[in-house]
Amino acid sequence: MKRFLLAILLTAAGTHCLKADNDADTLSVSIREITVTGIKQSPGEAWTSPSSTWIGYHDLNREGINSVKTASSMVPNLFVPDYGSRMTSTIYVRGIGARMDQPAVGLTIDNMPVMCKENYDLDLMDIEHIEVLRGPQSAMFGRNTMGGVINIYTLSPFSWQGTRALFEGASHGSWRAGLSHYKRWGNKIGLAGSITTNGTSGEFTNAYNNRKCDWERQGNARVKLHWEATDDTRIINTLSGSISRQGGYPYERVETGLISYNDTCFYRRTAVSDALQVHTRLGSCGLDAFASYQYLDDNMTLDQDFTPLPYFTLTQARTEHAATLDAILNGNTLNNYSWKGGVSSFYRHISMDAPVTFLDTGIAELIEKHRNEAAPSYPVKWDERQFVLGSHFTSPTWGVALYHSSEYKWKRFDFRLNLRLDYEHAALNYRSTTHTGYNIMHNGSIYAHEPIDIDDTGQLHKHYIQLLPSFTITYNCGERNNVRATVSRGSKAGGYNTQMFSDVLQQRLMGMMGIGPSYDVNSVVGYKPESAWNYEVGTHIEKDKVNIDINAFYTRCRDLQLTVFPDGTTTGRLMTNAGSSRNMGIEAALAWHPRKETGLNISYGYTHARFIEYSDGKNDYKNHTIPYAPAHTLYAGAYNRWAVRGCGDWITGVTLSANVKCAGRIFWNEANTLSQPFYALLGTEVTIEGRHHTLELWARNLTGTSYKTFYFVSMNREFLQRGRGRSLGATLKMRF
Repeated sequence: MKRFLLAILLTAAGTHCLKADNDADTLSVSIREITVTGIKQSPGEAWTSPSSTWIGYHDLNREGINSVKTASSMVPNLFVPDYGSRMTSTIYVRGIGARMDQPAVGLTIDNMPVMCKENYDLDLMDIEHIEVLRGPQSAMFGRNTMGGVINIYTLSPFSWQGTRALFEGASHGSWRAGLSHYKRWGNKIGLAGSITTNGTSGEFTNAYNNRKCDWERQGNARVKLHWEATDDTRIINTLSGSISRQGGYPYERVETGLISYNDTCFYRRTAVSDALQVHTRLGSCGLDAFASYQYLDDNMTLDQDFTPLPYFTLTQARTEHAATLDAILNGNTLNNYSWKGGVSSFYRHISMDAPVTFLDTGIAELIEKHRNEAAPSYPVKWDERQFVLGSHFTSPTWGVALYHSSEYKWKRFDFRLNLRLDYEHAALNYRSTTHTGYNIMHNGSIYAHEPIDIDDTGQLHKHYIQLLPSFTITYNCGERNNVRATVSRGSKAGGYNTQMFSDVLQQRLMGMMGIGPSYDVNSVVGYKPESAWNYEVGTHIEKDKVNIDINAFYTRCRDLQLTVFPDGTTTGRLMTNAGSSRNMGIEAALAWHPRKETGLNISYGYTHARFIEYSDGKNDYKNHTIPYAPAHTLYAGAYNRWAVRGCGDWITGVTLSANVKCAGRIFWNEANTLSQPFYALLGTEVTIEGRHHTLELWARNLTGTSYKTFYFVSMNREFLQRGRGRSLGATLKMRF
């Protein structure tokens, strides 16, 4: 009944609202107090579309979900592996994803698009609900939503008032604490503030120094101001900041099964953002305007060879400023016709220093050895046992887009056409430098000295124009039952391989010594946009407290962007356009709630993703499975609550829940010679509820299943990262 009333509200106003009862901490509908969500979707689309998943407030709390990564297992064909650090925020949907540079899946938080993929992995307190829209969303949401978009909405002071506190302790020295307060003054102004902090001592040990390498400390703060300026105007501003410090990168050598490296690895991130929303009316039309500013300052420092020997280290220190502006005009429904149109724009400016420091073993094995094998009578000896290949970049990128959506209802049919015209301009200014030298020896004496002074500068720029349509036909079989078919085109932006500049410089240096091939900057640095046509059909059914979604899709990707590792002794990663692929599969989700206290949720996704055309010049990978994305994802969770009487306010109920999260098979390379088999992670939780508190006792990966989350090759050596093992914890939540 609640969902039906909420759907009516969405249809009438294009918005929805959740209000919490302070005593029971449950959610109920309120007509006056509303939180604006789903601006770019049709009313109720997140609930009734077979290709979307809505994760509500109670499921979020029961599953302990506070980020994209922890929510991913509940969504069919959505996979977010946990590896590296918070910088490696890789998301795969239906076999589409990206490990570096531009994401394939968009992320918005309270309607603010998160511009930088490296800022996707952050924890949030008091999430109200999460919407996941699978398949290309480019026509309405723009760049880098070819695989879909994830919309996160946090609680509003007009939805809940009071104070919340959270304390958590878990295995491996993990802990989390948070405090939030929601205050409303009359019907005009509300203010919400939250602060959270968490950390871990780490789970994985570096055998070289016997220290945990995946330790972490993190803090977040958010302030949200909600102002009902007039009956027709609503203004919301959210200021947030986060600080993250961690070790990360527990990569083990495949040959030895050990994590063992000698140089420091860490990731540091500081992020600040401010998002402004204005919702008002202009005559008979509604106007929704969004503006944001985002700042990111991060530093990734790696022992890039991940061995106990001093080969080389990499630092990637970046500062980014980004601004977005989006304005949407919504027309009134007239004769079963409604429309919306908008203009959006963005600007990003990235400044990055990415020096690679060659150390003693790296100089000896990667440079001196190759040179001396070519001319043994005149061996060389480097001046110093370390030198720097310096790289500095500035990358201004901007874009502007016009988009329109028309929807017409005829009898039981809904027809919707979305169209977007998108222009993007990307530039790269680079400077590559090194100042070093070596002696040429003969008969044990110095024959000659050769200085090396390289200072290369250059400018590159690209621009793209994309026409991105989508068309949907929906046949409504009842109040919330439908059959839907969609054709859509999506696109992922092109860009530049900044990590390859050190390899370009290294090869040029070796070329000056008369050995090794050289890279052409234009051929290895730039890559084109990836595009896809997507076709899908599905049904959404609600009957007798059962919700069922079934969806089938076929996606054809062109100019497929793949992360590859160059041949030889180089260490950079290269994004390349790799022909085309065919992705097809099915998605199914079932939710059964026979009564308020009992529920069962099952979601399953299958993706058959293959190369149609891809050759790296040595091997033809036609019909091979695309690596890193799982063929199957499966989630099953059940819970039951028992009311407790006679214990006063201390214990009012007990809930027992259990779930299993599965994924696999995952191929690790284009040759499909290495893979992670299908695996299952079992979780359980006992929740003891009181009037003003809940105590959650939980276990994750209860059986200690062994699995791998990542694979890569560096310097012809293979590395893997293990998945996290068994974890036990307790979470105390309090409400005042």
